[in-house]
Amino acid sequence: MSYFLENEEVVKEQETLQDEAGMQQENEQDGIASIEPLLDNRIVRAIREMGFEKLSPIQEQAIPYLLQGEDIIGQAQTGTGKTAAFGIPAIQHINPDVKKLQTIILCPTRELAIQAAEELRKIAKYMHGIKVLPVYGGQDISRQIAGLRGVQIIVGTPGRVMDHMRRHTIKLDLVNMVVLDEADEMLNMGFREDMELILGQIPGEHQTALFSATMPKPILEITDRFQKDAKLVKVAAKELTIPLVSQKFYRVKNQDKDAACVRLLEYYQPKLTLIFCNTKKKVDELADLLKQQGFQAEGLHGDLSQAQRDVAMNRFRNGGASILIATDVAARGIDVDDVEAVINYDIPQDIEYYVHRIGRTGRAGRKGRSFTFANSREIYKIREIERVCHTTITEKKLPGAAKVLKAKADKYLNNAWELHEHEDIELMKSFLQRKMEEEGCDALELAAAMLKYQVGDKGEEIAADEYAQRRGRFGERGRFGERGRFGRNDGEGRGFGRGDGRRRYSREDGDHRRFGRSDRDRRDDGSTGSGEDRRHRRDENREDGRKWGGRDKKAADRKYSGDRAEREVKKRKKREEPGIGNSFPKRKKS
Repeated sequence: MSYFLENEEVVKEQETLQDEAGMQQENEQDGIASIEPLLDNRIVRAIREMGFEKLSPIQEQAIPYLLQGEDIIGQAQTGTGKTAAFGIPAIQHINPDVKKLQTIILCPTRELAIQAAEELRKIAKYMHGIKVLPVYGGQDISRQIAGLRGVQIIVGTPGRVMDHMRRHTIKLDLVNMVVLDEADEMLNMGFREDMELILGQIPGEHQTALFSATMPKPILEITDRFQKDAKLVKVAAKELTIPLVSQKFYRVKNQDKDAACVRLLEYYQPKLTLIFCNTKKKVDELADLLKQQGFQAEGLHGDLSQAQRDVAMNRFRNGGASILIATDVAARGIDVDDVEAVINYDIPQDIEYYVHRIGRTGRAGRKGRSFTFANSREIYKIREIERVCHTTITEKKLPGAAKVLKAKADKYLNNAWELHEHEDIELMKSFLQRKMEEEGCDALELAAAMLKYQVGDKGEEIAADEYAQRRGRFGERGRFGERGRFGRNDGEGRGFGRGDGRRRYSREDGDHRRFGRSDRDRRDDGSTGSGEDRRHRRDENREDGRKWGGRDKKAADRKYSGDRAEREVKKRKKREEPGIGNSFPKRKKS
């Protein structure tokens, strides 16, 4: 009996060891070891130093195809490791001995181009003789032209690459690989024509890799035209929530957003804050407003020169500015770990942008906050984000003016008391003592006056954008959306249009009644011009025998009948006269 038990234990132990060995082998296959035989040892050394241990799904699928020279279509979101997915094969294919352009990588923004170029340089760290250069607008083109000598890889924006092609400062004869990174974003920014011109100008056989988060029809048209037997590499969307970020939204009218933004900054007092707006104009306006309010704020958008963008980013990274206001496109490439709060001044048009925004806080194990402003007609967008991202965005009321004043006073007093512990303040005491003697006041009065001078008065309250929505058969927004069936809204969340849609409140007690155009103006005697009131007056006049409309009713009827008979006789005579009735065609009644 014991013999069989011992054998059974041995078998189980062997099975366990086999399972562990199989798991270890599987993990090795998922890691760098699976592609090591295909790569130069110097590239393997560099990517291991970069911390690569396991390939991401897009890297695992795309790298083997690209190393074999295949065209690919990669559908994956930002942040899935796409740069390494095309960067590792691109470096592998470069011939360091040939000092001419061999690879072109197109990116939608300057920040992405710079970021991708830096990562490619890290991959090529030990591949001596490989030169990578980012080219983008806003930079002195003469310096770029000088830097293009001996470059094998260009990472650039479509507009600037086209500019160099027109100037013949880049030669395409030896280009064997073209990468379109974030192709859908380049399409949204109006670069389709530039993308097609660049792809069409490359003369020889080459490999094309296209990466895009979405696949609209124009992207598919580009792939059909410029790729050959492309392999589709598709990665499922990542989970879009970030658990360490506290997400809240406030019902705020559009005209109160500026005041609400100032209030949150004064109340929570984050050290570093990112504020996102949907337009460049609003970025500039909000940056000016916050500077006037005493905040250290910088704006960032595509219309700024590269020098201005660099100054703004450096100030934000180094602590010279505590607030950075940006558009979604300009914010790509921002990588700052200490951001404590993100404010969505405007709700983004794309849910993915919302995820990218709030993902810039709560990094490296820290807790972060995100605040979103939404007017009453944008609440459905908040619900859509919650549904798609499987998250909860809690509705909160803005801090009251008294709470904000207290927070400002506490901050000032705490800073002052910290100074007291580390600095010699005897001289300051003498100044205060002399002032108290001059004014005949005590220390508490003087301190209160100084505090009020520092923190200011209590601000006005900001009313929430209350919106009494009515839930019906078709959910919160109703069957035809917030604006009703015919595109209008009665202010209470009920859409109305023609016909019985014109039902509104006509009395304070809330009675419903239908009315037409004449009902809008009530007469001096309290009646209206509705058909019901006219019938009521007519019936009263008939009962008491009074004249209605200034004439006796029967006389008016007789006169009308006589006039009508006389007109009929005249018409008949006119038709019977020869040569007149048919001499001219009848005119149509208007």
